Amino acid sequence: MSFNNLDNRHFSATEKTAINTVLANLELALADKLANLSAVERQQFGSVNEQNKLIINKVKSFHDAQPTLSSPDIDWAEFNSDFDTREYLQAAIQRLQSLIDGLGNAKILHDYDNYQDSLTDYDFAKYKASTNAVGFQTKVAELSQFFTGGAR
Repeated sequence: MSFNNLDNRHFSATEKTAINTVLANLELALADKLANLSAVERQQFGSVNEQNKLIINKVKSFHDAQPTLSSPDIDWAEFNSDFDTREYLQAAIQRLQSLIDGLGNAKILHDYDNYQDSLTDYDFAKYKASTNAVGFQTKVAELSQFFTGGAR
């Protein structure tokens, strides 16, 4: 039995179904809001860096406090809608990123467990092949293709 199980938190079939349902509902709720930019468009529009976010915030602050100083050429209702949506999206992205990071870290632990157990099984197969146990030579030959480098 392996002593390197770093993460024993597994999903039941019910939990998988519940999570998949939530994800499907999220995808459905966001379907009309997602944008699909080409690489050229991503380069063209780029992202607003921290300095430019400060400019946006300052312009909004001036408009809120002293609207008479604001350009009449701007649709301020649309500006405010964009600002509110931008803030909402940033908060949602941070929440989702936190989930992605946690899921990614959990996957790393499960991957590590699987890999260590696979190495243990490979060592066992090599041992059994050295005793001429039936079938193990084929298994070792199949697995050995993944170990073309030096000693591990």
